[in-house]
Amino acid sequence: MNAVRPTTTRAELTAVIKKARNVMRKDPGLNGDADRIPQLSWLLFLKSLDDREKRGELLEDDYVPVLQHPYRWRDWAGPRAETPRTGEALITFVNSNLIPHLARVAGGGSRAAERDVVAQVFADVTNRMVSGYLLSELIEEVDRVNFNSSDDVHTMAHVYESMLKEMRDSAGDAGEFYTPRPVVRFMVDMLDPQVGETVMDPATGTGGFLVEAHEHVKEKVRTAADRERTRGRLRGFEKKPQPFLLCQMNLLLHDVYEPAVVRGNALVASLAEQRADGVDVVLTNPPFGGEEETSVAQGFPAGLRTSETSWLFLQAVMARIEQRRGRAAVVVPNSTLFATGVGATIKKKLLDGFDLHTVVRLPNGVFEPYTAIPSNLLFFEAGRPTGDVWFYELPTPEGRKKYTKTKPLRHEEFADLAAWWGEPGAGPERRKDRVENEHAWRVPLAQVVERGYDLDLRNPHQGDQTENRPVAEILDELVSVEEQILDLLRGLRDEVAR
Repeated sequence: MNAVRPTTTRAELTAVIKKARNVMRKDPGLNGDADRIPQLSWLLFLKSLDDREKRGELLEDDYVPVLQHPYRWRDWAGPRAETPRTGEALITFVNSNLIPHLARVAGGGSRAAERDVVAQVFADVTNRMVSGYLLSELIEEVDRVNFNSSDDVHTMAHVYESMLKEMRDSAGDAGEFYTPRPVVRFMVDMLDPQVGETVMDPATGTGGFLVEAHEHVKEKVRTAADRERTRGRLRGFEKKPQPFLLCQMNLLLHDVYEPAVVRGNALVASLAEQRADGVDVVLTNPPFGGEEETSVAQGFPAGLRTSETSWLFLQAVMARIEQRRGRAAVVVPNSTLFATGVGATIKKKLLDGFDLHTVVRLPNGVFEPYTAIPSNLLFFEAGRPTGDVWFYELPTPEGRKKYTKTKPLRHEEFADLAAWWGEPGAGPERRKDRVENEHAWRVPLAQVVERGYDLDLRNPHQGDQTENRPVAEILDELVSVEEQILDLLRGLRDEVAR
């Protein structure tokens, strides 16, 4: 085969990725983007690692590589490989030698952290392609990407994010890995993480919050000392192998080479351990409606135990920011606002020990097609109890009742809310100039307490909108009512189980 030159233009790189995806569509072992994108991701991961290793070897005489011969990309992959393979020989090498070896490279030496990342990524990686010839074609396309070219990396990052969105739009389990970028960006902008602050997402998924926080902080870097203070400041947990792989690739494409993202369950540690291992900022969209194993719930204090994942994550977030007087933004379903029983007890703990200063009520359809459940954003800070709670109901564009997959939420639609918010960051003094309007209203804490910690409050500035309501809107409300009933039943179950 002829040698392949590095990609030099964005158009060429986009064409390379398009061709790579077309190659994967021919292989019978890959079923949809949920298979194809992880397959492409682990190959891109190894190519990016090898490009960085080559750069390190050129710049440092005593450079210690993460991978050794014959497992480096340059040794086995692509037409320029030392030992090029194709067909059955390639499948055998990848399945029986390469992936098992990569899963065992953890620990030891000066590059221990990066070795651990490689081992965690490949612990659950499976080559799903069955044709060694198609795999060879795919590898040849990946080999065209030059990860030492800032233009290639920048373009690849955008292409990769678009692929993650396509995974979300294809629904199924992949949907839980993706939070719409406008929501992520707004949450990050309002918390305004600073240089030197530690940012965590305990339900990392594909790393959208960490990537956006990294980009946000990078804009504030002015000196070499600032840059050094950003190292190791991104933390996360992801217990599922596929999103963990996608997250690592996403972070690499945004120049985050040593993220402290752990392959595991953030809820396993006790609240005391999480409190002691605190952070400055938490941004997260924990799973809706999931249930944890009984052993996980037993690690939480009596009276606060529940099997419902979203409640356990909310407690974990509170613990993570408590000691550092940090701040958090969390996506929650409507059921969190109106829940009774254990849910009400957790909300009391939140209001008593933290300042729940803002609840943003998102319009219907923001998270479709993954879920139609109405969602909200909770913004709270440690260090003082809640006074008044501000609510802001984000409206849909004029003439529309909800968002859809083909007409999603756009970042510009947060502009009025961002302008109303006040100066981003921490502290009530930044929000002192807020005023009520047709979308915003303030609720005294006493009113929330009187309602039994029910935060499912309607906008008082909106009149009766029951006439001529669309069928879809009525059905959404019925779903919400069913969610309330289900939450009551869960509360009763938890009370009986205590």
